[in-house]
Formats: sequence, structure tokens, C-alpha cells
Amino acid sequence: MSDMSENTGDLKLVGNSSKLKRRVSMHIYILPNMLTTANLFFGFYSIIHSIKGDFVYASYAVVAAAVFDLFDGRLARMTRSTSRFGAEYDSLSDLISFGMAPGILLYLWALQPFGRVGWVASFLYVACGALRLARFNVQVGVIEKQYFQGLPIPMAAGIVASCVLAFRELGLEAYNSVYILAMTFLLSMVMVSTFRYRSFKDMDLKHRMPFSYLVLGILLFVVVAYNPEVMLFALFLIYAVLGAVFGLFRLGRKPAKLKSAPEYLEQSQGDLLEEEDDE
Repeated sequence: MSDMSENTGDLKLVGNSSKLKRRVSMHIYILPNMLTTANLFFGFYSIIHSIKGDFVYASYAVVAAAVFDLFDGRLARMTRSTSRFGAEYDSLSDLISFGMAPGILLYLWALQPFGRVGWVASFLYVACGALRLARFNVQVGVIEKQYFQGLPIPMAAGIVASCVLAFRELGLEAYNSVYILAMTFLLSMVMVSTFRYRSFKDMDLKHRMPFSYLVLGILLFVVVAYNPEVMLFALFLIYAVLGAVFGLFRLGRKPAKLKSAPEYLEQSQGDLLEEEDDE
């Protein structure tokens, strides 16, 4: 009798052990997550160069991180390799590349002379970026796809990176600049605001469109090509300011009725990555 009970106990241990192994072991899609890792790498690379004082390299690293962030979600959807793991990993990488990296860049490049106010402003940028990502994650399927709620964090990071490049191109001094300090506070606020920013997801470039759209695209390309560093900063800043102005004065189309929020645990990487794909 004792032998039988011992055997039963052993079988239970083996069964529990196999269940534990199934829980602990997991399989992930390699290719899209490698692109997300590249995004994370360039964010870390930007922080290293900011610490070394190579602010131009740090800015280009943020741009490179944005490029990889643009493609990881699209690749995941094209190859049908979306996953919750990829969505979580992407958000964490974005916090480093578009939150921490620009925050440290802002502080060491321009805000250090302001002392406590300077590092508090940099921290506020990082904290608001984290809140922006968290809010987006839990609002997937709730907000309209044609609009972002608040300025997307990759766009805020793009404004910071292009600002560094524009100041260098124009020969302006950023160290101890009140304008950069004000821009840092403003970027922080618009990220967590409820201002609606157009995502342009409703524009399907695969179908026929008016000829004027092509002319407008060529003109935009020529304007940016004339002086990329300055013009990109101007375009990004105009996008951020217009969204804030429209939000303050309640201009534009009224938001559509929102459906009840789905559980976050049911969301896929493809949904969570859609926001960054269009920036």
C-alpha cells in the first residue's frame, strides 16, 4: 500500500514538473523582436554618447531607433508574428529609446546649468513618456485609429533629436537656453494631454488619389531636402503645436463615440505597435 502511494506521489511530481516546464518555457518570434532589440540598442547607444558629450551622435542614434521602431511592428504584421511578448518588449524599448535617451540628452545638452529645475524638467519628460506609453497600451481598441490621444512619444523624441541637429546647423547655443527648458515642459505636457493628433492611418496610399497629393508630396520632399536638419525640426514642431492649438480651442472633427475598453491581456503586438508605425 505504501509503495502504491509513493508511486502516486511520484507521478504527481512528474506531472507538476512537466506543467511547470510548459509554463516556464516559451517560444517567441525572432525577427521582429530582433528589430525591437535594435531599437533598444540605439537608445542605449544614444545615452552613452550623451554622457560622452557627443550630442550629434546621440541624436542620430535616436533617429536610428525610430527607424527600427517603425519597421518591427510592420514586419510582425506582414509575417503574422505578432505576440503579447513583442508588444511588451516594444513598449519597454520605446521607454528607453524615446524616453530615457532624449531625457538625458536634453539635460546634458542644454538643461544642466538650470540645476534642480533642469533635471526635474528632464525627469518630467521621461515620466510623461512612460505614462503616455502605459495609457496607449490600455486604450488599444478604445481610441480612434485616425487620431492619437496626446503627442506620441517617438514624435516627441524626434523633436528633441532634430532640435539638437537644427541648433548645430544654425550655430545656436543651447546650453542654458530658456527656450529648450520651455520646450521640455511643453513636450511633457502634450504627451499626457488629451489633444488629438492626426495619425493619417486613414490614408491608403495603395489606391488612386488626387494628382494634387503627389505634387504636395514632391514639394514637401524638396523643402526637407533643402535643409533636412532645420526643416525636419520645423515640421515636427509645427505638428506638435498645431495639435495643441486645435486641442485648446476644440477645433476639428468631434471625437467618435468610444466603445468599452477591451482587456489589455487580450491585445496583440500588432495592435500595440500601430501607433509607432505611422510616425
